[in-house]
Parts: sequence; structure tokens; C-alpha cells
Amino acid sequence: MTARGLIIGAPRSGSGKTSVTIGLLRAFKRRGLRVRGAKSGPDYIDPGFHQAATGQLGVNLDSWSMTPDLLDNLAGTQAKDADLIVVESAMGLFDGIVSDPGRSGAAADLARRYGLPTLLVLDVSGQSTTAAAVAKGFSVYDPAVAIGGIVLNQVASARHEHQVRIAIGALGIPVVGAVYRNPDMALPERHLGLVQASEHTALESFIERLADTIQRSIDLDAALAIASPFAPAAGSNAHALPPPGQRIAIARDEAFSFVYPHVVRHWRESGAELMAFSPLADQAPDISCDACWLPGGYPELHAGRLAVATRFRDGLARFAETRPVHGECGGYIVLGTTLEDAAGLTHAMTGLLSHRTSYAKRKINLGYRQATLLRDSPIGRAGETVRGHEFHYSKTVDTGSDAPLADLADGQGKPIGPSGARRGHVTGTFFHAIAKG
Repeated sequence: MTARGLIIGAPRSGSGKTSVTIGLLRAFKRRGLRVRGAKSGPDYIDPGFHQAATGQLGVNLDSWSMTPDLLDNLAGTQAKDADLIVVESAMGLFDGIVSDPGRSGAAADLARRYGLPTLLVLDVSGQSTTAAAVAKGFSVYDPAVAIGGIVLNQVASARHEHQVRIAIGALGIPVVGAVYRNPDMALPERHLGLVQASEHTALESFIERLADTIQRSIDLDAALAIASPFAPAAGSNAHALPPPGQRIAIARDEAFSFVYPHVVRHWRESGAELMAFSPLADQAPDISCDACWLPGGYPELHAGRLAVATRFRDGLARFAETRPVHGECGGYIVLGTTLEDAAGLTHAMTGLLSHRTSYAKRKINLGYRQATLLRDSPIGRAGETVRGHEFHYSKTVDTGSDAPLADLADGQGKPIGPSGARRGHVTGTFFHAIAKG
């Protein structure tokens, strides 16, 4: 049976897409549908909520970072044995970067490529009839991106809902639901976005409440009717990141948690075994492993504990004497010599690389990155290009003396310069690798 799919889009971030998506996923699951989530763009956190709502692994579908054949491969894998795929847009539906056709990173690229209609979430707080002008703009902006229906969010009253429904209904665009203002729908946030699903207290009851609200607020039959057949081409995983080893020690706890689901899935499907360890619990990588991966996360929130985790630091140093260790963003920070926290306190890190980082001197770094590797490393061979994403507030206050790992450019190819570091078997970058270019 062919899966069906739709996109949950919005005019901007903060419109309520994630809450609506989570609630819909669980509500459809309650109906007995085999439903799975996907996220456009380079977002770690939302796929975790999708997995919690459905019981199935989430996936990122990023049209800029992923070649079309890899995008098709991942989309097809997600659609296999599924009844419904719900793709949550990042930011606004059309928001991406100026790039080659179909490779902007916007959810609209997925709508065009796979013929998926959009269920548009409109935050109508502070407006009524004007919402129809927004809906009209979306309906005509790109004929290849169909708006199948509207969900009104942040509705103030029955009168408010009626006014907006009448205005949008006159356009011939169906309004399939209205979600009234409800503080219980809000997801907790911090400096890099939402608090992760794994850290959310009483996650299951929260998802159940979201689903209850969505079932009361949205005509599920009408929403399901919007979905269209979703049957991507076979694609290929030739541009997926290869596993850095046969047995991979991977840090996993509250400080190290940012790993793309498609990367881990490909490593396992390639026969690699992942062995988790917790630096916060003062655990070292298993000596039976032949590579160690330190993902991104929130080391700046746990710098004091990491500084006194001597078994972790000593064990990682011994491991790095003979085997590759790679750190991304938060993992890269921990590979340096020191980390200054938000209070201005400086904590010793592992010292396997020589840079120093500060979270007190905050500066946002955000955007797509393409890296040409200068040496072989766990993320690729020398001369290869790797595409990825950078998003952090920490600032390098001393670049150190290590050799750079890559020559970096932004998403449009504008040179940024040498980036990352390598010393012996240890490498690290601030950018998160998504796929081979």
C-alpha cells in the first residue's frame, strides 16, 4: 500500500507547527494508522518529538544538504510500511537560501519534488480578516506548492474563529480546524530552541494532552483527505556519511545529544555497532571500539561536571592515542582546553585540541556550511566536500595552534576560511555534518 503524505507549514517560526504536528501524529496513531514524522531542514529536536508521538524513528529531509538521490532514499525509507507521512516545515514554508533549483533547504522544495500538499498553520492572534490575505498569498505564490487546507491557531473566541473562517472560506480554501489559545500547547524552550523530547518532564502525558486538543480542534478526516500519495523514487545512500568505524563509541547524555537520525540509521544499516557512554556519568569510551564520536549538545550547561569527570577525560585521552576521536559543535568544545560558562567561570576541558571557547561572550553562529576536508577524518576523506549546518552561541576566544580540518564556505559558496582542528587522531568542527556533497 502506498503511503500518503502532507506538509505542516506556516508563514514563520513560532506559529505553532510543532505542537500541531505532534498532536496530529499521536491523534492519527490513535486511529490505528502507521504514521511517521519527518522534518525539513537541519533540526535535531523535532524528530525526537515525532518519534515520541509515533513510536517510529524520525528523519530530516534537507534539500540543501542532501543530494536528490539521498533525499529520495531517506524519504522512501520513511514511507516504507507507513500509511501516512507528516512532514513538519522549518521556519516559514518557503524559507531557505538562494541556491540551485530545488535545493534551497525550504519545505517548499519537498512539496514540489513529491507533490505534497500543505496544511497551513496560521497564528491569527491580533488579526481576523487579514488572515485571509495571508492565506491568499500562500495559495497563489507558487502554483507548484498546493495549500490543501488551513488550521487556525491562537484563536481567541468563537466570534474570532467565525470571522476568520468566513474570510478564508470565501477564497475557497478549506479551514479544517481552529486551535484556541491554550498555554498547555506550549513547548518549553531555551537558547538553541525547544527543550529536547528526552528532557521533557512527563513527556507522554504532554503528548496525550496535545492529541486531545487536536482531536477536539481539527477535523481529522478533512486533514487526512488533504494528504496525497507519497512514493519517492528509489534513490541512493551513496552520499550518506559512512560510519567512522565498525564499533563506534558515542557520547550520549544531557550534554551530548545532537545526532541526526539518518546518520545513525545509515551507520547501523552499514553494519556498525554503536556503544553509548556518558561523560557526565564519568564514563570513558569502550576500549573495544575503533572510533569515538562526541556529538553536539549542551556542554556549556554542564561544564562543571565535565571538568571533574577524570575517568572520562583520561579514558578519552588513552583512546585518542591510537584511534580516531571526532567532536561536533559541543563535542568540539569539549575537545578544547577550556570552556567559559555563562557566569564567567572557566572550566578545564579535555585538552586534546588547543582552542578555548566561551559561552559568556555569546555570539550566534547560524547557517548552512560546506566543508572541503584538508585531511582524512571520521567525516570523510581529504578533498571531499561535506555539507552541514552550524548553530551555536559559543565563541572561540583562542583558535589554538592545531592544523585546520577543513576549508569552510557558507551555503552559497562564499568562503569563510579554515575551520575546525586536527591533532593526531583527534578532529573536531563547529559544524554538524549532514551528508557528502
